[in-house]
Amino acid sequence: MKNKFPDNFLWGAATSSHQVEGDNTLNDWWEWEQAGNTEPSGKACDHYNRFKEDFRIAKDLGHNAHRLSLEWSRLEKEEGVWDASEWDHYKAIIDELKSLEIEPILTLNHFTLPSWLSHKGGWQNKDIIRLFSRFAIKAVKELGEKVQYWIPINEPYIAAFLSYFKGEWPPCEKNFDSALLAAKNMLEAHVEAYSLMHEAARSSSSIMKPKIGVAKAVTAFHPCSKYSLSDRVVTHLRNMFYNHSFIDSALKGKTDLFPFVKGKELPSSKALDFIGLNYYFRQFVHHEKPFKKHPIGEICDYGHHNIGKINNMGWEMYPRGLYEVVRSFSRYRLPIMITENGTSVDDDNMRKNFIKGHLTQLLKAINEGSPVIGYLHWSLMDNFEWAHGYKQKFGLVEVDFNTQKRTVRESARYYSSIITSGTI
Repeated sequence: MKNKFPDNFLWGAATSSHQVEGDNTLNDWWEWEQAGNTEPSGKACDHYNRFKEDFRIAKDLGHNAHRLSLEWSRLEKEEGVWDASEWDHYKAIIDELKSLEIEPILTLNHFTLPSWLSHKGGWQNKDIIRLFSRFAIKAVKELGEKVQYWIPINEPYIAAFLSYFKGEWPPCEKNFDSALLAAKNMLEAHVEAYSLMHEAARSSSSIMKPKIGVAKAVTAFHPCSKYSLSDRVVTHLRNMFYNHSFIDSALKGKTDLFPFVKGKELPSSKALDFIGLNYYFRQFVHHEKPFKKHPIGEICDYGHHNIGKINNMGWEMYPRGLYEVVRSFSRYRLPIMITENGTSVDDDNMRKNFIKGHLTQLLKAINEGSPVIGYLHWSLMDNFEWAHGYKQKFGLVEVDFNTQKRTVRESARYYSSIITSGTI
């Protein structure tokens, strides 16, 4: 067994526009915050103005890759009207990363939608497929000369179910059919964007051939030990739906959402060049309610399991789960990138141990043949953590939101030592 990560491995961290930029006043989340539903994002990390400082920190820590997102609402403030100055801003960001020899990994949609689009129904409106594809084509034409890695949509199922089924994110619906429709539209938008972005690249010598993936939220699902065979069955079904159905459908060029929704076949034979995995925790699944009403079971929260330490989000820190999901997704024989993996804790030594444990398990998966090309920690710095506001601290870099002072944590330096040596 090798004790070293592959050469040319992508090492870095991730951010998203609304969580770090500040003053994104024209999207659905800003409206929701202003209505008093959560702590306002306000200036966030002021990364819109301080990106050079932040990227210099990343460079000093040895990062050679950085995942970021475009804020659609800045670029298309009104439907069909592009803001050239904002495109220039993101070009400057990409140029800064490239000058530091940091590979940009660009997400087109990281949860937020322009207000004008959310008012039209957001992901419930079938027209969003056309509008999102138009945005994707514009992005690859504007930025494709220097960006190779693209992620059209971040965590589509998380966005669909927290927004349209759990009612925890805007527009706060609680309807299962609405969540399925949103997820289906996200899948179709991804497949359509994939095809059109590649077509745009083929038609232009100045656009690099894109590598397009998805940042898929995955969980290490285990059957509840208190119950019986049915728990193993629903665990399998939950794993297939939440972890694998988007990938299965995208690789077939279809918009099926196994096992619930049948979609249409689209022109592309496949719509993924790599698989991005966002892994944070393990969950136990049990089955008590009628199978027809709850075919993929419920999450067990009885507290009777022998589990690891719990972070400030209430999530179990389970490093082996990263190994489990990576090995599971290796079946597709596509490059795998860990696009998010991190923890919110008060004790930075716990973050250090989190990094050590997860990278140990990731190296184990690589040694067993998993085609992993990179690891991006969540997050580069403390930021606005959606409905949790500013109380959750995921950053390698601490941010004082009163002064905007950045302080590099010891866990970041430990991670840097792994990057430098390639070993744990």
